[in-house]
Amino acid sequence: MNYRLAYWLGFHPWEDAAADPRFAEKISEMFDREESGREPPYGPALDIGTGSGIWGVELAKRGWQVTGLDIVDKALRRGRDRALEAGVQMRFVRGDVTALEQADIDGGFRLVLDTGTFHDFNDVQRKAMGRGITAVASPDATVLLLVWPKRRRPLIRGANRDEVEEAFPGWQITHVEPSHFHLPKPLQLLLRPGEHWYRLCRASA
Repeated sequence: MNYRLAYWLGFHPWEDAAADPRFAEKISEMFDREESGREPPYGPALDIGTGSGIWGVELAKRGWQVTGLDIVDKALRRGRDRALEAGVQMRFVRGDVTALEQADIDGGFRLVLDTGTFHDFNDVQRKAMGRGITAVASPDATVLLLVWPKRRRPLIRGANRDEVEEAFPGWQITHVEPSHFHLPKPLQLLLRPGEHWYRLCRASA
């Protein structure tokens, strides 16, 4: 998908997820799980493909030190405004999620969140993204990937479990859970989402 064009056109249905009660409840439940038994501040979090920072800002509200990364300048500007309005600190960085080594970010992230970039890439890009995340994640890190299944559809390729595992050698999938996101009916028929959350931890953790 051409995300620059999508934001220029004002077409970004993935941002509607924040208004979907079941999706929002599920992602909050996952954040609760990552924070269980700990007290804020929870540590550095990387929000990959942050867009306008919806979920990065939510993490910052909860006590994470969040860096949001995206390639679309318009989305990053909206994200900075969103963080300012919410009264939270969140760093926004322009960068390619398939070339994290070139982005102006530090390492040691305890949580890496991707709400929908991985499934849009080809095999080479997915593996590059996995290597980049592995390089910047802390030894006890968790990765949360929102992945649309691999189906014939416009705009989004999709990915399957094998492709997640191939992109993240040295990591273990601990959970695969439905996101409960509900698109409007015309988009449901067109895009056939059925996406799931994948939770990954270091295999030795």
